[in-house]
Amino acid sequence: IATLSASVKLHQSRSETTRLKRSNQLLMETMATGRQNLLGSSKAMLQVQSLIRRAAPTEANVLILGENGTGKELVAREIHQQSHRAQQVFMAVDLGAVSENLFESEMFGHKKGAFTGAEKDRVGRLVAASGGTLFLDEIGNLPLTLQAKLLTVLEQRKVTPLGANESIDIDVRVVAATNVAKPELADESRFRQDLLFRLNTVELNLPPLRERQDDILPIAQ
Repeated sequence: IATLSASVKLHQSRSETTRLKRSNQLLMETMATGRQNLLGSSKAMLQVQSLIRRAAPTEANVLILGENGTGKELVAREIHQQSHRAQQVFMAVDLGAVSENLFESEMFGHKKGAFTGAEKDRVGRLVAASGGTLFLDEIGNLPLTLQAKLLTVLEQRKVTPLGANESIDIDVRVVAATNVAKPELADESRFRQDLLFRLNTVELNLPPLRERQDDILPIAQ
């Protein structure tokens, strides 16, 4: 009976794994089909596209700087699509929309009963994105205390969910973006320089449309 029971459970587990693989494949295909291409052939955009082509195949973390509306997430997705991780997940997190008290639960995950309201285990974004690309938007809005926690995870490449006793290995490529100007990021009272150093292995500046007016017509068309 024990052998038959184990066999049935193994079959169910394999079926669930197959179903999840198929679902993930469908999600990847949907993401690839519905993605928007970068538009523009101005000198500034050609430089951006050249840097994407050179940086994407590497495992280097990328920091994208640019004003609101310059297309930072589009660039992040393009980096992912041209990388060796293109068949894996692209996980986007708007850090400006994550409250400080939910940051660890959202990013690191939690175990059931870790805090009031934690009714079941939750997988954090870092674990969910493992194998793929994690896009951290509005990284400049992250408070210093949380910057330290994020830095520790990126350095150790391990994450410990809230309420857990053991850490989980992660394998993510980080692409971060911010509309905060570079001089402000260089201010130690606002942003940890050791975290900045880890994030901007490759730095990519996106010019606003007013500085590349040759691209207005192609975008309008």
